[in-house]
This record gives sequence, structure tokens and C-alpha cells, in this order.
Amino acid sequence: MKIYTKKGDKGTTGLFGGKRVYKDDIRVDCFGTLDEVNSTIGLLRAKLGNDHEWQANLHKIQKDMMDMMSHLARPSDTKKVNTNPMPEDGAAFCEAWIDELENAMTSPSDYFLLPGGNEISALCHVVRTQMRRGERKLVTLMKEDEVHEAIPAYINRLSDLFFTLARAEMDKAGVAEEKWKLFLYKRFKKQEPDSSQPEA
Repeated sequence: MKIYTKKGDKGTTGLFGGKRVYKDDIRVDCFGTLDEVNSTIGLLRAKLGNDHEWQANLHKIQKDMMDMMSHLARPSDTKKVNTNPMPEDGAAFCEAWIDELENAMTSPSDYFLLPGGNEISALCHVVRTQMRRGERKLVTLMKEDEVHEAIPAYINRLSDLFFTLARAEMDKAGVAEEKWKLFLYKRFKKQEPDSSQPEA
């Protein structure tokens, strides 16, 4: 079977179920952006090496991304059923890993950071920002058609996860973080009066 079909030569592509749309359709833009993210995660895994402790979880995320993209490629009015699994545990999976990573780090996550540090940390930030772009495309799609609630929750949590992975890599490598500003809710908390102290 040849990889090329020539069907897209005039700027259209096929969705799940057979409907054809232009390649700049928001649905295509959305799952295409997530495909880009998935490819960057693949690059991250290649940089880490086969024996790295993150490999199994990142492999799961890549498979889940493929499943989510297949569901996003299916308009809600399509009769054909998508038998690929829906990763409904995605957000909870990310939260558990984030908590594990944060508990192992020597400093809390209180600041906006300048992306960088070392190559792995910087690459995690690239994934994070690409994921946010994919999330913005997803929100636009959600205004036009139904999307399973597990997908936006998972995508939202994944950007938090890759921020934490960037920090975890720097912490493990002993690389100092370049801080920008304290998180907004942390700034407000610091400004609140201490209720345990008597008023003057």
C-alpha cells in the first residue's frame, strides 16, 4: 500500500467516518497541533534514553494522545463508531505523577520560570507550550461541536505536568531555576494579614 493517496492535493483531508474538510478546518488544526505535541514528546523520549524512569509514563501519554486525536477527528454526528479507548483517567494520572514529582523535589513550585535550564528541561517547556496551543485550538473546536469532557481535562493537566517535569529535571541535575515572578495566588497570599496575630 502506498503512503500517498493524492486525495489531499486540493487542500482537503478526510475525517473519521469519511467526511472531507479543508485542511485548515478547526478540527484538523486541533488534532494536527496535538500531533505536533506528540512528536515533540517522541523527541524528548529519544533524548532521555531507553532506560530513563519517565519512559513508561511518557509512552502511555503518547498512546493516549493518539486515541484522543482519533476521537477529535470524529464529528459528533458521524454514525461510524470509534472503537479506540477514551483515556478517561488522563487528568487523574497526570495529577498523581505531578504530586509524586513535587514530593521528591527540594523546592516548591511558587514561581513563573524562564524556560530553559538544560536540554531536557527546555524540551519539556516546548511540550508545555505546544500543549497550551493545542488546548486553545481545542476550546475553539468545543464551541462548534461536542468533545468528551475527558479530553480538555487531560490536555489541561498535561501542560501542568510538563512544567513539573521541567522543574524535576532541573532539580535532579542541580541546575538553578531562573525565576520571573511569584505565582499570582502566592503574591496575594503573602499580602494577607496573619489572622493568628492580635490587631494593633
